[in-house]
Amino acid sequence: MNDMATILNPESDFSAIPEVDGDVFTAPLKRPENVGEDWLEPEQRQYSSEDDAVWNDLFERQMEILPGRACDAFMAGMQKLHLNRGGVPDFKELSEELDRLTGWSVVPVPMLIPDHVFFWHLANRRFPAGNFIRTRETFDYIQEPDVFHDVFGHVPLLADPTFADYMQEYGKAGWKAMRYNRLKSLGSLYWYTVEFGLMMQADELRIYGAGILSGPREAIFALEAESPNRIMLNVDRVMRTDYVISDLQPTYFVIESFEDLYRQTVERDFDQLYRSLDPGFTYANAAVIDVDYVVHRGSQEYHLRGGRGSNANPV
Repeated sequence: MNDMATILNPESDFSAIPEVDGDVFTAPLKRPENVGEDWLEPEQRQYSSEDDAVWNDLFERQMEILPGRACDAFMAGMQKLHLNRGGVPDFKELSEELDRLTGWSVVPVPMLIPDHVFFWHLANRRFPAGNFIRTRETFDYIQEPDVFHDVFGHVPLLADPTFADYMQEYGKAGWKAMRYNRLKSLGSLYWYTVEFGLMMQADELRIYGAGILSGPREAIFALEAESPNRIMLNVDRVMRTDYVISDLQPTYFVIESFEDLYRQTVERDFDQLYRSLDPGFTYANAAVIDVDYVVHRGSQEYHLRGGRGSNANPV
């Protein structure tokens, strides 16, 4: 009898990284020689004084923008984890504090890691954070997530019990998505919630998505610009919706609360959903469809003028 965990038959306790069968479609990533199958680096790197200065400048810039725009849970997580101590945070200290709050830890990885390994870490309440920081030359935009995006943007919300549980369940759900070859669909859910999600808080829109929280331009655009759509989250619809990787989003999806997010996802029958999904996306990223509960229908002016590539104003 073969006891090896696979994507098609994962171990229920998620104790082992599953092998990926050849008929499961994943992005090809070359594993660096210094890391094992878990893709974890032996330890967090030692950052230079310039690295710490970059972190501090990024931190200060965001904290001039986020009060009154970021959700309360994010701001509370910042305080609980003492992220204002200066310099790149120490992962061990963060992990000790997070473990006391929600049982999570932060672990260093060298780069983007394979989907099945990422899911496995989340399922075991470990958040993989990039073990590098951007340079002055890439200060305003970096394509691959660095330690500032991962720790500043993602980690504070792991101090919230409900969101922390959602992230673990997302990791568990990843293995099911791979069995159905629907990683793009599950990735769209992550994109429109964890990375670029908005929420209602006391009848006002606030930010909880890490991709918005870690970037000054999008933090203002997402809440205040006329261009983007803002639509209440519908999981079935979102998982059929394309997304933009290298520009401001044409559409943002809004949750009522983290409890609402958990209810819409963890309590959804994803086996049934995956069987009904097409391999490709059904809806364009700027689409408004008849089932949408629209908070704001955007003009799409920014993207119609060419977006980032044309230096269009983010209006």
